[in-house]
Amino acid sequence: MSWVITKYLLTAGVVVLVSEVAKRSDKLGGFVAALPLVTILTLIWLFVEQQPHEKIANHAWYTFWYVIPTLPMFLAFPLLLPRIGFWLTLLACVGITVTCFGAFAAVLKHFGIHLL
Repeated sequence: MSWVITKYLLTAGVVVLVSEVAKRSDKLGGFVAALPLVTILTLIWLFVEQQPHEKIANHAWYTFWYVIPTLPMFLAFPLLLPRIGFWLTLLACVGITVTCFGAFAAVLKHFGIHLL
């Protein structure tokens, strides 16, 4: 049980770190947020918990493919925010991401990569 609590605290600490850095510097906050910190932590947790190497490698592989369709959201968010406000922008960005993911998954299926 203490291991799970440690994982929660360290992982939450990453989110707090990113938000605190972002308050002080937009550029540095964006840079730190763009680092795959959660993925790195996840890979570490999987390794420490003695998951098979194949499972760890698959996590990295699928994370790569899942990141790509999220990128348009980061372009849309600053464009939409001043026009429709925070919550509608967030909702629109979720819709954009889901749409991009569905289209991306359909395209990749033709190349033998199945995301769904």
